[in-house]
Amino acid sequence: MVLNTFRTLRNARRALVENAPRPADGELLLETVGLTKAYAGADGELPVLGGIDLQVRAGEVVALLGKSGSGKSTLLRCLAGLVPPSSGTVAYRGAPLTGANPGTAMVFQTFALLPWLTVQQNVELGLEARGVPADERAGAAGQAIDLIGLDGFESAYPKELSGGMRQRVGFARALVVEPDVLMMDEPFSALDVLTAENLRGELMELWESGQFPTRAIVLVTHNIEEAVLMADRIVVLGSRPYGTIRETFEVALERPRDRDSPDFAELIDRVYRTMTGRTKETIPPVLNSVRAGEVPVAGRAEGVEPDRRTPANTPLPGAGVDGLSGLAEMVAHRGGDCDLADLADDLGLEIDDVLPLVDALELLGFAAVSGGDLVLTDRGSTFAGADVQRSKRIFAEAGMDVPLVRLITTSLRQSPDGTLRAGFFRDVLAHHYTSEQVTRQLETATDWGRYGELYGYDAERREYRLDEGAAA
Repeated sequence: MVLNTFRTLRNARRALVENAPRPADGELLLETVGLTKAYAGADGELPVLGGIDLQVRAGEVVALLGKSGSGKSTLLRCLAGLVPPSSGTVAYRGAPLTGANPGTAMVFQTFALLPWLTVQQNVELGLEARGVPADERAGAAGQAIDLIGLDGFESAYPKELSGGMRQRVGFARALVVEPDVLMMDEPFSALDVLTAENLRGELMELWESGQFPTRAIVLVTHNIEEAVLMADRIVVLGSRPYGTIRETFEVALERPRDRDSPDFAELIDRVYRTMTGRTKETIPPVLNSVRAGEVPVAGRAEGVEPDRRTPANTPLPGAGVDGLSGLAEMVAHRGGDCDLADLADDLGLEIDDVLPLVDALELLGFAAVSGGDLVLTDRGSTFAGADVQRSKRIFAEAGMDVPLVRLITTSLRQSPDGTLRAGFFRDVLAHHYTSEQVTRQLETATDWGRYGELYGYDAERREYRLDEGAAA
């Protein structure tokens, strides 16, 4: 019954797409000029964004694409007025923001629903906060629920819904206030592949139909194919040593987009090479907390100084030791140098699945990316060919060049009994990451520290303990 309802809704939406008007194009809705963002840290300012000039116009979908640490989520929050810039301006319809942006609404990666409220009540939240009368907001919420395919689920609670249905509630809650710009922060990354594909397709069908109650979309993603599928314009952010716009791509492909077309594949390849290439980035003068010519490099390969950034400014990629070790060994078997796209194809993986492992090898100083090739450093080649005990020693040495691993190890060394509660490190990271992001950072740091025999973690006590070898 539910599947038939969804099919009926989907077919109706697809019928609307043909010859349907697009939202009014061209009007400048959002603009940043010279936007920078830095956070205060123990060692001075931590630059996150530098010199961002960006425009968002009515009628377009803009994708902010970048790897972890490129500042794309911070930029989204600056556009939404949730985070104030350190310098530069963010303007909505020509007026500089001084608080939350009244013309935007946000869809989050983790759904962010209130579990004690029904679907209907969750969707009504934004209208209730704006003082909309109960009858009026109930009617508007009902329309949004119907539009996004949730009709029949009004009285359900979030715990009764699948991940895809919960994210539909998030979309309905954002759309019910009819924002000029819908902000989406990796809205499909917490969903399984099929659910994400279905929801992504339905969202774009609604957008093309002209029935979408928003005039522009800004999407944050790390998925290259998702950006090419959805966006009219792709803004690629670099992360060395902070977020800057590396390149912008206009996407002239007709919708619905054909993944198998040569033009689609060619654009994927161009964006991929921009993301993985290492072009020299200049330092905007407004970020004078970083001295000219002093570009911190994540990880230390031979001849490169250790990273001077703090743990909060150097996010760890979600890569386990087994995965990054396996990738290093595969590259070593290919002579220490291989094309990343070819490697992903050989493994039957999407390139986005490989990038966190690549980031990890770079952060540890085991590899570097040049153009589209992954090249092992001398340290990486030694690590890939070492036996278990030697690889642990090499990994421990490399791990001490990773800011969060170094922070945990040195903090434990300074503790009288060599132990510290996990809450201490959560507090250090909490000013710069969401609770879920902090958890992922510490999970990766725990995995790396354990493998390098730098420290252990007692999950029951929620306590880190210095390893005897590291103490010595």
